[in-house]
This record gives sequence, C-alpha cells and structure tokens, in this order.
Amino acid sequence: MGDISGTTSSVAASAADDDLLLKKFYAEVGEVERDNEVNRILSCFKLNAFEYLNLPFDSSIDEVKRQYRKLSLLVHPDKCKHPQAKEAFGALAKAQQLLLDPQERDYILNQVTAAKAELRAKRKKQLKKNTANKLKSLVDEGKYEQEYERSEAFQQQLKMKVREILTDQEWRRRKMQMRISEEEGRLKKDEEETKEMWKRKREHEEQWEGTREKRVTSWRDFMKGGKKAAKGELRPPKLKTEDPNKSYAQRPVKRG
Repeated sequence: MGDISGTTSSVAASAADDDLLLKKFYAEVGEVERDNEVNRILSCFKLNAFEYLNLPFDSSIDEVKRQYRKLSLLVHPDKCKHPQAKEAFGALAKAQQLLLDPQERDYILNQVTAAKAELRAKRKKQLKKNTANKLKSLVDEGKYEQEYERSEAFQQQLKMKVREILTDQEWRRRKMQMRISEEEGRLKKDEEETKEMWKRKREHEEQWEGTREKRVTSWRDFMKGGKKAAKGELRPPKLKTEDPNKSYAQRPVKRG
C-alpha cells in the first residue's frame, strides 16, 4: 500500500516539475518567437482547427490538449507584447474547443477522408502512366503508397485539398442559410400582410357595427315619412293639365 502511495506521489511531483520547467522555458522565449507564433496563428485557414494548433489530422485528444497548452502559454496576452496576442490566444481557444467537440471534430475528419480519397484517385491515375512506380506499389503490398502518404509533399497536398473541400462546404452552408433566411423573411412578410388584412377587416366591421344604429334610425325615419317632403323643404309646383285625373303634363287642346 505504501509503495502505491509513493508511486502516486512521485508521478504527481514529476508532473509538477514538468509544468514548472515548461513555464520556465516559455518565460525565456524571445519576443520574436512569440510574435512569429501570433502571426502564424492569425494567418491560418479559418475553417481548419488543426491548422491553428499546428497539428496533423490524426492527432489524439490528449495531443490537442497538450499542444493548446503549449501554444497558449506562448501567445498569452500577459506574456506576449504583440498587439494581436489576445486575438491569437482566442483563436487557439476556439480551435481547441472545436477539436474537443465530437461532432465538430468528426465533421473536419470527414472532410479529411474525402480529401484523401480524391488525392488517392488522382495518384492512381498518375501511377497508370508510370509503370515502374505502379509495379513497385503492387510488389510491396501498399507500403510504397503508405510511405508516400507520410511524405511532406502528400501532407501539403492534403492540407490544401482539405482547405478546398472545407471552403466548398462552407459556401454551400452559407448559401443554404441565405435561402432559409430569405424564405423565413418571405413567410414573415406574408404573415404580417395577412395580419394587416384581418386588422383592416376587423376595423371595418367595427366601424360598420358602430354606425348600425344610425343607419337603422335613418331607414325607419324614411319609411315613416314616405314621400313627404321634409320640414322646410320646397317642392316644385304641379303642372296644370287638361285632364285633372292625369298627373303628367298634356299638350293644350285647340278649341274651335
């Protein structure tokens, strides 16, 4: 039991020593190195969190955490005098957050897989034209290709292809978001117009109902008075006719 406690204490002490050594090392790092790292971070491709942390795509979660700690100490605004140190520090924090999020990490890695597939297809076409390399690839059962994919040239191609795919996906996402926003705006406008129409209709009905009593009274007065002239109203004189039983004017009768 005592051996286990001793071992645990030893491990903890070792970790503390490492932390102290790391902090001491970065305290001695020159401002030039700090400034260079800030500039590197700020020039990274914004859609690739691996680039911000300067890590390969197959890095583990623990490697992400270690790298973030290392770089964040390097560009921390309290230690780095670069005017954009705070911005670089924030970019690193966001990159780590994305890579520690399973969904976000899987999204990036899916694009990496797609990029590798495209590069391998392109490589296969190239090998068809180069018989020697094709035979070498067949003889060593894929080791030749594995070695090629570990090369700096392939990794650089992969990095650029991932950028291309991520850019394309982001552009598609933004276009879709734009269309969704436009559709939502149209629906909102239609909804507002419908509300306004019902509002006007309701106001008209309320106005019509408000004048109902007045209209009914006027109609009743009209029905009671018949065709009699209203008080004070002058009516035209009646025309004289030959036949008093006829109410219309007649031509005078010529008498002999």
